Amino acid sequence: MFKKILIANRGEIACRVAATARRLGVKTVAVYSDADAQARHVHACDESVHVGGNAPADSYLQWQRIIDAALATGAQAIHPGYGFLSENEDFAQACAAAGLVFIGPPASAIAAMGSKSAAKALMEKAAVPLVPGYHGQNNDPSYLQGQADAMGYPVLIKASAGGGGKGMRRVDRREDFIAALASCQREAKASFGDEHVLVERYVTRPRHIEIQVFADTQGHAVYLFERDCSVQRRHQKVLEEAPAPGLSELRRAEMGAAAVAAAKAVGYVGAGTVEFIAEPVDAAQPDGDLRFYFMEMNTRLQVEHPVTEAITGLDLVEWQLRVAAGEPLPLKQEQLQRRGHAIEARICAENPEGGFLPATGTLQVLRWPEHVSFERGGERPRVDAGVREGDAISPHYDSMIAKLIVWGEDRAQALARLDAALAQTHIVGLHTNVAFLRRVVQCPAFATADLDTALIERERAFLFAPSGLPLPLAVAALALAELQAEVQAERQRADAVCLSAVHDPWASRDGWRVHGQATRWLSFTEGEEAVEAQLRQSPTGLQLLMGHEAWPLQAQAMGDDRAGLFDIHLGPWRATLQAHVRGDQCAVFAQAGARVLQRVDRMAQAGASEGHAGGLKAPMPGKVTAFLAAAGQSVTKGQAVALMEAMKMEHTLVAPRDGVIEALLYAPGDQVAEGAELVKLSAA
Repeated sequence: MFKKILIANRGEIACRVAATARRLGVKTVAVYSDADAQARHVHACDESVHVGGNAPADSYLQWQRIIDAALATGAQAIHPGYGFLSENEDFAQACAAAGLVFIGPPASAIAAMGSKSAAKALMEKAAVPLVPGYHGQNNDPSYLQGQADAMGYPVLIKASAGGGGKGMRRVDRREDFIAALASCQREAKASFGDEHVLVERYVTRPRHIEIQVFADTQGHAVYLFERDCSVQRRHQKVLEEAPAPGLSELRRAEMGAAAVAAAKAVGYVGAGTVEFIAEPVDAAQPDGDLRFYFMEMNTRLQVEHPVTEAITGLDLVEWQLRVAAGEPLPLKQEQLQRRGHAIEARICAENPEGGFLPATGTLQVLRWPEHVSFERGGERPRVDAGVREGDAISPHYDSMIAKLIVWGEDRAQALARLDAALAQTHIVGLHTNVAFLRRVVQCPAFATADLDTALIERERAFLFAPSGLPLPLAVAALALAELQAEVQAERQRADAVCLSAVHDPWASRDGWRVHGQATRWLSFTEGEEAVEAQLRQSPTGLQLLMGHEAWPLQAQAMGDDRAGLFDIHLGPWRATLQAHVRGDQCAVFAQAGARVLQRVDRMAQAGASEGHAGGLKAPMPGKVTAFLAAAGQSVTKGQAVALMEAMKMEHTLVAPRDGVIEALLYAPGDQVAEGAELVKLSAA
């Protein structure tokens, strides 16, 4: 076994690798960018080396600096994690040339599977089924248009060197093909340095099922069962589970054998994932038998590897280290067993209601479920995270905050445990998908395993419904949290003076009046909606007023005086609610759901001028890629006006209303902050 390894990555995967290395007695070296100088993964390792600026191209992709860091610190091997350099054949070769072990497959295997088109040609020779499409080298737009026309729409354009949903577009109409192709190629060039694409028939009810494979240097290879990753948005995975619901043992064995054959065909070593698209053999029976097609092979550890660990009880990172050190696979195929069901939820900084646009900000509150552990296949939830409360999510890297993994004896139990764990996950300070993930778990289609990659689109009515937490309950919890904070502050002031001093009763904020009642005005916004309420305090108790409704309010604080945890009885509702107030950021969490509100300063609002409104603003920090309209041009609401690149993805920005473009306020290539006005619009 190695004595010291360098982890050429960041975030949760760097922390994850470091945890296994520590358990095995292996020392670790972290690398970090300017933005990550105080990151969690830096503190998780025994040593750390600075490798450059914020952008990945200036730090985590600078492989010569990383190799130099490994040599300088005495590391014997480099673990690339996933993303960044994990599938870079030049880096793998450079490691070998420097006398370092690359904890991954040989460069030749990365090269063979790194190009989707080349990999599919290889699989075609091996008689592995392929989705009908064009996988050749001719990328002339008119030629590709002709290929798509011959296939029939819808088609899928995919970056040949891609992954993670980048450089991928579904095209439903012939007239949209050229624009989608150009967008794919731009994104592929920016993400992978290669704009080559392939075009395939779009499978209309596809399931995404992948097989975990492992191979050693002695020529042995096994598969560690499968994962279903069908729930996706923007071609990126949202929930992953193992085993795949409804997959027959015969089909599982066939897919496993095909995956092992694919690995052996390229002389594979280490952890890899062979991904398949599956569809019903009979379209009239979507829950019946499946046929499968090879999609791609990821020559690295996958984000979703914890669900395989949960059902097998194995540590895949340990397997990686042992295989890279020259040891044989710890188990043979017939010794591998699975138990129960596991599901992983990717918790991301993004706004589901806003088209899943990535979000940035500070994690002002970050609370995970109780009894969190790194236990594999146990009853306690597992959280793999690379951040702590108070850390910032920046625009420089992807939007994933953490992974929440649960295990159950069966799928129903795993679903129930995941819903409970998500309900206990409290994040305040930026948009996240936690509430959306709970709705996916509760969605009848997902609960009954009616799965395909279009689940989110076809279940929009359920998944994007308003929060199940009544707004008056949330407002009541925030009002009580405000009162609780004031009482605590008053106690602190009292403790600061001499105990023999006479306290001024008029300084008390307990709502006492000689006669009548005290009224506290509450102003918030929830999204674009204004929320106004009054909390009235009188000798007979509390009352909450919203609009024309009024409800008696009874509450009991739970925990200490600063907990913000209350048992509330408000009119017809009763619930236990957790309120978090951080400046103007307010959030309330309950079993029924969550609500995020923004406090409004009524006095500041009254004195503020209206100012200019109606222009196109940047929904997140990022780089302006292009403008699709010019000054003086008339545009209609919803028309594409600009392109931005943020968190490794290209985003199309549309006109918020009809109008005429007065001015373009930035130039392509400019970095902009969230909320920056990009285009000034006047009335049409």
